[in-house]
Amino acid sequence: MSHLVVRGRRINWTLVLVLGYLFYLLLGAMVFQLLEKQAEAQSRDQFQLEKLKFLQNYTCLDKQALEQFVQVILEAWEKGVNPEGNSTNPSNWDFSNSFFFAGTVVTTIGYGNLAPSTVAGQVFCVFYALFGVPLNLAFLNQLGKGLNAHLITLERWVHKPGRARVQLQTLALALFLTAGTLLFLVFPPMIFSYVEGWSYGEGFYFTFITLSTIGFGDYVVGTDPNKHYISMYRSLAAIWIVFGLAWLALVFNLGADLMEKFLQLKWHNLGCQISAARTPRSWELGAASAQVNKPIGIARDGSLPVCT
Repeated sequence: MSHLVVRGRRINWTLVLVLGYLFYLLLGAMVFQLLEKQAEAQSRDQFQLEKLKFLQNYTCLDKQALEQFVQVILEAWEKGVNPEGNSTNPSNWDFSNSFFFAGTVVTTIGYGNLAPSTVAGQVFCVFYALFGVPLNLAFLNQLGKGLNAHLITLERWVHKPGRARVQLQTLALALFLTAGTLLFLVFPPMIFSYVEGWSYGEGFYFTFITLSTIGFGDYVVGTDPNKHYISMYRSLAAIWIVFGLAWLALVFNLGADLMEKFLQLKWHNLGCQISAARTPRSWELGAASAQVNKPIGIARDGSLPVCT
């Protein structure tokens, strides 16, 4: 566990990271509240207005009957039944849709638009996830190792005498990020936009929310009852999700590693500047200047050098 010594006090890097994490959550909460609360209030007022108009147009109904009907619609939606369309809509539990649902369970995406309604289905889902989630993690870990091995092979393939190793690593990383971005983040929204009728921005939003396993459930492929999908559409989407998860997990791990090192380095430099701000004795001026200006490195174990 790395520490930073500033003016004789040891500061735990983990504590700094926890405080920064909590601050980031608080910042997100304030921004989301600022952006979404007013829009939610407008939508709620609009919905109440539409109910009043409906009651005025159909005087044979009263408010209680309308509220009961709205409750029926909500219960149907919670059970995965789309209120649009009729009883001839395709089943949510045919093989393709069930395969897609199984993928959302083991990957922990959990859109929330569909869930087992029978006791037997709920019990099976618990045990299925209990063994499926670790299996999925092991599979993604192995898939990640395979992608990493291909990166190493690519680095060796482009290796030429006289070329710096850092340049080779940068080139291999750039190719990995570019190919993955195009394959998993850029092209899929085009397909979803065409098939689902979404805008490209909505398709990209769905793509990232899905591959990051956030899974809000506001956008889900293959759920529009007015569209006729090919039988394997959602199954292919589930396969895309699995491989996209492996790629994005590597990107997130890389980003987390770089962010941790960057923040540790910035924090260490800040500590050095604070220490250097103390009024030195005349015979210490030269040594203090050399200490502050010399390059800062991170040890092999991830710890930072002590600044006093």
